[in-house]
Amino acid sequence: MSSTAIPRSRVLQRTVALDTPPSSASNSASVSPEDTPRHSPSSTSLSSLDSDTLLDKGNGKLVDTYGNEFEIPDFTIKQIRDAIPAHCFERSAIRGLSYVARDLASLAVTFCLFYHFVTPENVPSTPVRGLLWAVYTFVQGLFGTGLWVLSHECGHQSFSPSKKLNDTVGWICHSALLVPYFSWKISHGKHHKATGHIERDMVFVPKTRKEFASQLGYCAHQLSELMEETPIKTAVELVGQQLVGWLLYLSTNITGHDFHARQPEGRGRGKANGWFTGVNHFNPSSPLYEAKDAKLVLLSDLGLAITGTILFVLGQQFGWANLAVWYFVPYLWVNHWLVAITYLQHTDPSLPHYTPSSWTFTRGAAATIDREFGFIGRTLMHGIVETHVLHHYVSTIPFYHADEASEAIKPIMGRHYRSDTQDGAWGFVKSLWKSARWCNWVEPVEGAEGEGQGVLFFRNRNGLGLPPASVGECKET
Repeated sequence: MSSTAIPRSRVLQRTVALDTPPSSASNSASVSPEDTPRHSPSSTSLSSLDSDTLLDKGNGKLVDTYGNEFEIPDFTIKQIRDAIPAHCFERSAIRGLSYVARDLASLAVTFCLFYHFVTPENVPSTPVRGLLWAVYTFVQGLFGTGLWVLSHECGHQSFSPSKKLNDTVGWICHSALLVPYFSWKISHGKHHKATGHIERDMVFVPKTRKEFASQLGYCAHQLSELMEETPIKTAVELVGQQLVGWLLYLSTNITGHDFHARQPEGRGRGKANGWFTGVNHFNPSSPLYEAKDAKLVLLSDLGLAITGTILFVLGQQFGWANLAVWYFVPYLWVNHWLVAITYLQHTDPSLPHYTPSSWTFTRGAAATIDREFGFIGRTLMHGIVETHVLHHYVSTIPFYHADEASEAIKPIMGRHYRSDTQDGAWGFVKSLWKSARWCNWVEPVEGAEGEGQGVLFFRNRNGLGLPPASVGECKET
């Protein structure tokens, strides 16, 4: 297959600024490490700001998977925060609770309508009735995802000024969705502190060239010789990811980092991601947590136990087939949207990852991309798809101010801002396939120098974009 890399475009030169470490007050404030002038033929962003050439800062020539030139960002967290209007940081408990009420009412009304009207008496045709109930599971999955996002707001303390209210609402709503709230909150916080770090990130950490090759039984240098992955294999893996990815993440830490021996209390020694290894979101002694987190992990488990008990009683009383349609299939839809959103926020041919020597908080936090999911994303899912870049800078900004804050930081980010909004909601869905085909593993850019050697970009075995670098026999990268 021929390369689909597009011509390089010109970008704006910027003055180098000192990096600023994150503070507890800023939570997720940071700066972005991306600079593809244009991401792809299917993306739009503020990175159309141009100049004749990129500044050479001793990193060699860095290029993303599309072949576009990349420069490590040169602005600071302070510049980002100063650009955001002060009122965008304001949180309202009443407004937050009103959105919770809206989502709960949507779930309840939808259930009541279908329960009372989509019956054999009103809809005699079994196929039609089955189709309507299938629509029910899809719609409830959307509303459930909205409630999940509000719980996510609670975990970041952007729901209201009250930590007690945030954690109470988050624990109740997440438990109802079979999510271990505090356990997730802790590991998700670590994701925000190490986004884009190839050895510390907690979410969709890509395989290195060596890891990808060894998984297939090859040496790293042999990847460029492999045949294209069959589309059916890509499809099977993608369906599996969307169907059970979230459950595997909670149970085995799949897609999270696997360097648990570095856990400061020593509880990660000899442990690795996988089944029955103790690396999960339910075990208080998991290396994902510290000893001080034990009570919160157990409280999360208690929430799951309460929800599980309620579901068991309902299943016994109304039948497990009914409960599967009423709750468990919508639950799988929620999991699907959660995984899709997270995967596409952090997996794109234009996004870098960093080795420890080149990573900083400000670079890593912007190794993410905004997308567009139309009415579903902006209204039902509270903008989590459309404003994720901003979220990794300042995670305490509530979602209802995120659009304005996102627009405010774009002039600061310039070419480093990433978005893919073409084709709207359908484009978002198509990006699942695109990322699965384009983003197989990450590796350094051939010819990179200095810090640039620690900037990793996606490559693939499918002939898409730039080919894998040529490496010596059995050289591991």
